[in-house]
Amino acid sequence: MATLVVDLDDRSYPIYIDSGLLSDNSPLASHIKSTRVCIITNDVVAPLYLDKVKELLDGFNIDEVILPDGEAEKSLTNFEKIMSHMLSKAHGRDTTVIALGGGVIGDITGFAAACYQRGVPFIQVPTTLLSQVDSSVGGKTAVNHPLGKNMIGAFYQPQAVIIDTDSLLTLPVREFNAGMAEVIKYGILGDGQFFDWLEQHKEAIKAGDKAILATMIERCCQCKADIVACDETEAGVRALLNLGHTFGHAIEAEMGYGNWLHGEAVATGMVLASSLAETLDLLSTSDCRRIETLIKYFDLPIEAPDSMGFEEFIKHMRLDKKNLAGKVRLIVPTAIGQSEIRDDISEDVLKQILS
Repeated sequence: MATLVVDLDDRSYPIYIDSGLLSDNSPLASHIKSTRVCIITNDVVAPLYLDKVKELLDGFNIDEVILPDGEAEKSLTNFEKIMSHMLSKAHGRDTTVIALGGGVIGDITGFAAACYQRGVPFIQVPTTLLSQVDSSVGGKTAVNHPLGKNMIGAFYQPQAVIIDTDSLLTLPVREFNAGMAEVIKYGILGDGQFFDWLEQHKEAIKAGDKAILATMIERCCQCKADIVACDETEAGVRALLNLGHTFGHAIEAEMGYGNWLHGEAVATGMVLASSLAETLDLLSTSDCRRIETLIKYFDLPIEAPDSMGFEEFIKHMRLDKKNLAGKVRLIVPTAIGQSEIRDDISEDVLKQILS
């Protein structure tokens, strides 16, 4: 079992990565400090893993909230449903909340844990590739709003992240590929050697080689843990993790949450950011093509929806939470393995890219 640590002083916590962590050798129970547990999951994950988690917690007082599946469910309505359930069951500040599912469940559960009685402990048990390599680590929690993705939320760290790589065996191919967008992101933004490794092992990744997948997930988690330890609340370097997300969130908001998977939108966003960097002579054409080629290999889109042009993009980008002093801030790659934050890119240049 690989064990990493997100180093945040008194809020530090472990990330466990191994196959079978939803079986008898799970460290889950060791991170629960009382007998009360509330599991938040959805109607796709629950039939697969809810009973397994309950078996691991034999002797605890457990109840659950089962939400519908999908990005559209990361809403204030479902946030209120969780709050109402926990209040009706008289959960206290000693309750541990468990997020069992993908990024949507992790985000809304974390936000609920941050808000319920001003904060209760929670544990991330991510079951999708995207949540395992990205959203479960770092304490960014949120719900969506029709005007913007993740605009209502909090920074709130879990007690632990427990990644059972066997959960990828039940993941649909489209969801796996969407997770690969976030994997590729780490290579582009700051780890060129990892990008090279992904190119070299792409066939084994696609074939589901367990050892290769475990290595890949560990590398991504370590990269994110290192960045979060330096910048917990996204005041500086952590913003680099949003490579592709400004364009991607615009696609998700415009097209309706869930019509494009988050990873699909991010993949297109990274291609747009690379094209922008190439236009500005910040990124070589050869690096831009390598990025496009690896993204396409995992059957991810590289072109924006036909219905979206500059006006459809910019109305959402102007509301992006990274913006400061009314300026759109973008993450642009300057080489494979290097990226930077820019707030000086004119809307005329963006119009050229997005038309």
